[in-house]
Amino acid sequence: MSARWILANSGHQGRCRSIQEMLGRVINIVVYQLLQWISRHVMILGDRDYGSAPTFRCRAPSPGRAAIEEPRRHGGGAPTRDSPRRWPLPRHRPGRSQGAPMNLTSPTGATRSRFRSSRTLAAAGALMLTAALSTVSGQAAHAEVALARVANPFAGAKAYVNADWAANARTSGGSAIASQPTFVWMDRIAAIAGTASGRGLRAHLDAAVQQGATLFQMVTYNLPGRDCAALASNGELALGDLNRYKTEFIDPIATILADPKYAAIRIVNVVEIDSLPNLITNVGSRPTAAGTTCDQALSSGAYVNGVAYALGKLGAISNVHNYVDIGHHGWLGWTDNFQPFADLMRTVVNTAPATPASLHGFASNVANYGAVREPYFTVGDTVGGQRIREVAGGWIDWNNYIDELSYVQAYKPVLESAIGHPVSMIIDTSRNGWGGPNRPTARSTSTNPITYMDQSRTDRRIHLGNWCNQSGAGLGERPRATPATGVDAYVWVKPPGESDGSSTAIPNDEGKGFDRMCDPTYTGNPRNANHMSGALANSPLSGHWFDAQFRQLLANANPPV
Repeated sequence: MSARWILANSGHQGRCRSIQEMLGRVINIVVYQLLQWISRHVMILGDRDYGSAPTFRCRAPSPGRAAIEEPRRHGGGAPTRDSPRRWPLPRHRPGRSQGAPMNLTSPTGATRSRFRSSRTLAAAGALMLTAALSTVSGQAAHAEVALARVANPFAGAKAYVNADWAANARTSGGSAIASQPTFVWMDRIAAIAGTASGRGLRAHLDAAVQQGATLFQMVTYNLPGRDCAALASNGELALGDLNRYKTEFIDPIATILADPKYAAIRIVNVVEIDSLPNLITNVGSRPTAAGTTCDQALSSGAYVNGVAYALGKLGAISNVHNYVDIGHHGWLGWTDNFQPFADLMRTVVNTAPATPASLHGFASNVANYGAVREPYFTVGDTVGGQRIREVAGGWIDWNNYIDELSYVQAYKPVLESAIGHPVSMIIDTSRNGWGGPNRPTARSTSTNPITYMDQSRTDRRIHLGNWCNQSGAGLGERPRATPATGVDAYVWVKPPGESDGSSTAIPNDEGKGFDRMCDPTYTGNPRNANHMSGALANSPLSGHWFDAQFRQLLANANPPV
């Protein structure tokens, strides 16, 4: 007799409102079946009637309250987040036949044997009951783990605060924001176990358990040929190292995340920033092409297969919520980039082992500086008889979006249509506040379209293509759940104060080179329309603490600290 057999033969017709109620019903059935068996086979109990068999029927839901529901995990097709499906009972095999009763009478008819047999069978029955209850309890515990994935993992959650980042923040004058949650970056194989400069993944998760956190945020960032071998963010794996990426990077991470002691923590994982957007804009004959590495990443399938493996392997863990990077509005916001990326995502989520269900949503503006909202002008404004969007060489330059919120809200239905599956959006607001004395306070009155845009925009970068340690940037919106329609959360994926790259060449064992976009004297390239880089001087390697930048972020925070 097993919990599976019990459920298959119990005539269950209702739905329980809680795991505890379901467990109670199953226990009643177990006890009933056990007593009936003892009644039939243990003579000392005689022929006793224990009443009609209990059914697996739970109380009807109270008015206005649904029966037990699966969390609003986005599954393919209906139901949607607005119409969550009921928690389905598992499909069971038919119960096994019990066969003929055992002969409990010895050839001599010894009564003592009968009583010993009765006691033995009663003990066996008790063991069966214990085993059955253990099985049911195990199934209930598994059901609780299965409930861990939710529509919005940030809603109502207590997020883990990285004590290592918090200590750096306090040292650099940031005690007021040191308790903010930031993402933990797994950016090389050694980072999983931990290095001299930082604790490993399991140590972070153990700290999250000690904090009583219910949300842990992380980035997996070690794709072969990472970031098309861009110098500042180049990784340790070559394009031919896809198998190493799977077995030495993703698999060990999956093993740690699947540890039952972390099952009560919602895990948000941003998957391989910059990788897939590079396959749209930095390949082929485009003026922004980044050379042969991006072309090889596309033709070899390394990026598609690597991201698909990460999605499938980590998405198989019930409390992991995967978000894929979608660049930012100043990267994919143009018409010739927008739909092609959505089409690429259709391919990725249908490349095994990924499925649409292994993707929870998308992350925008990761480690970038685009404003959440531009309050003083719109993409449709007309100035001096010209639509500002159509002014060649202007801030917008034919882009369809001027800020991150409009970008993700427009992208959400396009991506859902391409994938055939609901998705969520998050925005990295760690460094896009753009406060301080240079922040505009009103719409420009200029009749010159370029001057109008430059005086109205809160994003004070020299060019949208500038990305490294930007001068004048400030902390943005503090992390919070459900800040706008279609957005799960504002988050700090890039921990404020960690450098984007070094301003000069620095020898290192992390595979990181010197990118001129991090050099404040650099005059640019086609990806920033040959403008100055706008980078701060004296910056360390990417991911290393940059005290001067952090203090600038504090001073220019918007909202202010």
